Formats: sequence, structure tokens, C-alpha cells
Amino acid sequence: GMKNHEVVPTQLICNIAGLKHGGARKLISNLHRNKLIYHDAKKYDGYRLTYLGYDYLALKAFVARGKIKGVGNQIGVGKESDIFLVLTEDDKE
Repeated sequence: GMKNHEVVPTQLICNIAGLKHGGARKLISNLHRNKLIYHDAKKYDGYRLTYLGYDYLALKAFVARGKIKGVGNQIGVGKESDIFLVLTEDDKE
């Protein structure tokens, strides 16, 4: 989707996800409510990932690879980042 599109059309999201239009709408609505995607209807009806959405995907990838198993307290705030403690699979912070 976003590899070839700045804003991914809703119909393409449905096709890639392999879901019926109504099922995809419900999931898209949930992602939008949690601010993981942004709705843009300027050119056509579509969505793009937000920075929070990219962060979520990165954390999900680390969990899937077994690199982390939990996120702890926030320990710092930068200009363009927030820093959190994480717990690794071998219980190290």
C-alpha cells in the first residue's frame, strides 16, 4: 500500500487485507480512533500511517521476533522522540 501510495485508497486496503468492505471499515475505524492512521479525503478517500502507527508496527515487530516482551515507564522526552524502558525476553531492562 504505502510503498506505492502516499495515501492508500480504502478499496486497496480492503483488497490487500483480504476482508470484505464492511469488515475492513470496522478495523480501519478502530485504527483511526486510536490515531494509528490518518484519513485524507482531499484527492480521494484514503488513509496513511501516522508516526504513532509506525511506532506501533516497530514494537509489534520486536515482540514478534522475541526481542522484547514489555514496555515500561517513560524515562525521557526528546525533540522528536519519547524514550521508554523495555523488558527483554531474558528479563533485562
